[in-house]
Amino acid sequence: MANAQIAHDHKASTTASSGEADFRPPVEVAAAAEKGLKLREQFRRGGTTIGIARARDLKHRKSLSEKTVKRMVSYFARHSVDKRAENFGNDENPSAGYIAWLLWGGDAGQKWAEQHKAAIEKAKQSKMRRVKQH
Repeated sequence: MANAQIAHDHKASTTASSGEADFRPPVEVAAAAEKGLKLREQFRRGGTTIGIARARDLKHRKSLSEKTVKRMVSYFARHSVDKRAENFGNDENPSAGYIAWLLWGGDAGQKWAEQHKAAIEKAKQSKMRRVKQH
């Protein structure tokens, strides 16, 4: 049963009401977001109100919309430069950028969001091919 749940957690699902794909972040992403929230509380820096809201959703492993997954990919693309900052990755005196990165799910969040964005795009391409064939 546990393996089935883990497999389900990493797959896309479609909500019946909207037909829009949504995704539930894996445990590693939730853990990074939770760590970011704790560091932000402790050091009083890093992240915006949007980043804090994203972290809360990730921490609670709420299903995210396609739009939110794409926003995550955009965030990581814009902020990968933050990884070069002094104290990025330092839990004793973390940079604001490190805390913000964690709020968005950290490295695990980046990988997960990129994989799901690619899956979304592939599914859309497949759907377009089917429509053109008819």
